[in-house]
Amino acid sequence: MLNSEKVLVTGGAGSVGVYLARRLAKQGKEVVIADNFFRGKRDQDLTELLALPNVTLIEGDLTTRAGWDALGTGYTHVYQLAGVNGTKLFYEIPGEVLRIGVTTILHSLEWLKDTNPTAKILYTSSNEAYAGALTAFNQLSIPTPENVPLVISDTYNPRWTYGGTKLIGELFYIHYAKEHGLRSVIVRPHNFYGPRTGYDHVIPEFIERIQNRVDPFPINGADDTRTFCYMEDAVEAMQMVMESEKTDGGTYHIGRPYTDELSMKELAEKLFEISGWHPKKLEIKNGPEGSVKRRAADVAKIKADVGWEARVSLEEGLMRTRAWYNEHPNPKKK
Repeated sequence: MLNSEKVLVTGGAGSVGVYLARRLAKQGKEVVIADNFFRGKRDQDLTELLALPNVTLIEGDLTTRAGWDALGTGYTHVYQLAGVNGTKLFYEIPGEVLRIGVTTILHSLEWLKDTNPTAKILYTSSNEAYAGALTAFNQLSIPTPENVPLVISDTYNPRWTYGGTKLIGELFYIHYAKEHGLRSVIVRPHNFYGPRTGYDHVIPEFIERIQNRVDPFPINGADDTRTFCYMEDAVEAMQMVMESEKTDGGTYHIGRPYTDELSMKELAEKLFEISGWHPKKLEIKNGPEGSVKRRAADVAKIKADVGWEARVSLEEGLMRTRAWYNEHPNPKKK
């Protein structure tokens, strides 16, 4: 039986969007997915999701007000995931990253104010909004709290177009929302991963190289460190933050604790062990220009306010992810 909640997930055909929409739909909520399929995929997962009676897809351009108006009214919660992600795209189409990011942000809030003023909106920012502090000033608290200064270290490096839109977005969702009496909350994802999360990120790229027995095995930015959060844990956190009144107007990191921080070389070694194959030689390369050396969030705030903490271990998550990618190899490489 459906409950009374009507939820909008923008960018709902993307990696995070499908996981989130599926979770919400299974709880009986009425779920509307909005996507223009710039990066979202029409695959089996989305087909199965859309087959549910309480899930609807609306295709449209959310960089325009008309695109937002086509989504209708009556929403209780709006998850704003729409935007251009993918590091390669930051370098290839930085102007579009900016245009799509900023216009979508502005229209989402104006639409909310005019047509769904009682709904709560969740904005997905990124650790890219503050990661430049380490490069620019060699100063970044580890673990990194939510109130760290937001820094774009080099406006001429196209990588920072994405981080720039997230910085602007945070300002909008804090101050525009407050000015117009809207309910909002900001989350900063920290390296979400899992099955069906694309082929252009470090974990699926490593899995693909292992599948192909690439030797010497290249590792870009081998000493760069990250923490990784499994997608099912991540969307649980997003929902808990969204549905708590305590989080209104706040900003929350979502990720595994900083004690799980590891280097890209250590990540590769874990995947070698899981796969039962080791290359004879590693080919260590520099990371892309602007690549952040270290990311490890402080996640104490989200645990204190809503009681969430990640449950799936890195080892378990990597095994599940590797199994999925072994069955779903990169179609562009066939």
